[in-house]
Amino acid sequence: MLTPLIAGNWKMNTTLHEGVELVMGLRERLKGVDSVEVVIAPPFTMLQHISHLIADSPIKLAAQNVFWEKKGAYTGEVSVEMLKDTGCKYAIIGHSERREIFKETDETVNKKAMALLRDGLKPIVCVGETLAEREQGVTLKKVKAQVKAALSGVSGGAVREFAVAYEPIWAIGTGKNATSAEAEEVHGAIRELIFEMFDAEFAKEVRVIYGGSVKPDNIDSLMAEPNIDGALVGGASLKAADFARIVMFQPV
Repeated sequence: MLTPLIAGNWKMNTTLHEGVELVMGLRERLKGVDSVEVVIAPPFTMLQHISHLIADSPIKLAAQNVFWEKKGAYTGEVSVEMLKDTGCKYAIIGHSERREIFKETDETVNKKAMALLRDGLKPIVCVGETLAEREQGVTLKKVKAQVKAALSGVSGGAVREFAVAYEPIWAIGTGKNATSAEAEEVHGAIRELIFEMFDAEFAKEVRVIYGGSVKPDNIDSLMAEPNIDGALVGGASLKAADFARIVMFQPV
């Protein structure tokens, strides 16, 4: 059975002082947690500091983005090696806010995925459809195309390092969320595609997680679905009590 992955994406929130308070609150609430893999993704500016604070805790560190080149004249970008140096184990790539606001493409997401694999970090690849695409009935077509592009060129064994986060764009930060059944349908399609693309034994180890207004009051029903292996949490990850409750979900 896959170990569930619960990741908190802080986005562009928290000062260093606020981030430290949040982490200390999480440390206290998550003592002894070992049945769930817990990951937090603070802003770049505090990765190093927070890495020290979580060193002896069950919490792991992720970055919110990465660039695919090792080094060079790329002002404002951060490499995989730089992230590893801060203690990161994961990096989030392809988030809809990166795709929509900063015009990232399936091709650049794939470049980032390959760079992460090459240099030893685990990718959390975000995919999802807009409200218009859902209303047009093309959700599965859109999401499967994004997954296929992100995993292009990945070898069979390496796919085990991935987590795929399904985040319907219309549910991110809106307070709306896909129903458990809606999320499960897409997760099942993603898992089926991964099985088609890779050796079944390797594919079994890919966690498909849900994101999109995940909260303490909906995590239990989401995690009861057979193809939902965790959650990528936005706003609720900024409150220690809420995020801890999500981590300690109780499937219904």
